[in-house]
Amino acid sequence: MSPSARRSLTAAGALALAALVPTAPTAQAAAAPQLVIDTDFPDPDVVVADGELWAYATNSSAGGNVQTASAASPEGPWTRQADALPELGDWARTGLTWAPEVAAQPDGTYVMYYTARDTASERQCIGTAVSDTPGGPFTPVGEGPLVCPADEGGAIDATTFTDDDGTPYLLYKNDGNAVGVDTWIYLQQLTPDGLSFAGDRVELLKQDRPEEGGLIEAPTLVKRDGDYVLFYSAGFYGDGSYFTGYATAPALTGPFTKSDEPLMNTDNTGIVGPGGQDVIPGKDGDWLAFHGVLSEDPLVRGMYVTPLRWDGSTPSVD
Repeated sequence: MSPSARRSLTAAGALALAALVPTAPTAQAAAAPQLVIDTDFPDPDVVVADGELWAYATNSSAGGNVQTASAASPEGPWTRQADALPELGDWARTGLTWAPEVAAQPDGTYVMYYTARDTASERQCIGTAVSDTPGGPFTPVGEGPLVCPADEGGAIDATTFTDDDGTPYLLYKNDGNAVGVDTWIYLQQLTPDGLSFAGDRVELLKQDRPEEGGLIEAPTLVKRDGDYVLFYSAGFYGDGSYFTGYATAPALTGPFTKSDEPLMNTDNTGIVGPGGQDVIPGKDGDWLAFHGVLSEDPLVRGMYVTPLRWDGSTPSVD
């Protein structure tokens, strides 16, 4: 199952980065989501660095491990850049590098969390790599993957979140649908350098609705109006059943309550299978980056952006 990413800019980071991102259109000027990368660029993660946006995506048939593109604003134009992760860790084999997440560190460096095939377990697992610049090249670190629960299907779709007190966390999904078990979105505290864990994992949310197709994935966590808002994707990633939902909680570890209706699906956006989302905080409003299916055979998923609006802690893209 392809991952989604995701990935969140942090509550604290949003304040620091807000002035660097162009403003979102007003509600009166709302427009349909814009296709900004019209070639295969699935599971986009977007970070802001020195006023520039950097996007990272799942590998594609074009080659390389981590697709990368840059732009001055969410609406682009986006320029393709070199493979951000030319070499994988020794534990991984090439060809299945999914849903990268890049997070800026307090010392000015960047950590990438990438999903790849673990040669020992033959499951998808999450590893780490570091770089002094957002464009890389990133260098793998560690003798093995950071997280790899092989008996639970492995782990995919890493994303980061930093709480108001500065504590960093990693969210990820066990790839349970690969082995016929529940798919949980987990939260686990990171060490200050982002390269190892400082606490046990906590279950946040799992699949429990028919329309989810037996899985949820691609977590993105933000904090708005005192609540924690967890975006996720569900359904089959390769067709119109894929959608983006969200759940809210008054505390970081939950309990999270899913919304009654999806944030985005094929019917309410006109985009086939919108998912793999990431939130880009802006000066006067947030943006949402996500992918949509441009072709099912061969599978091509392009990158879209749209303003993300809030009514308290309730998001919308209308």
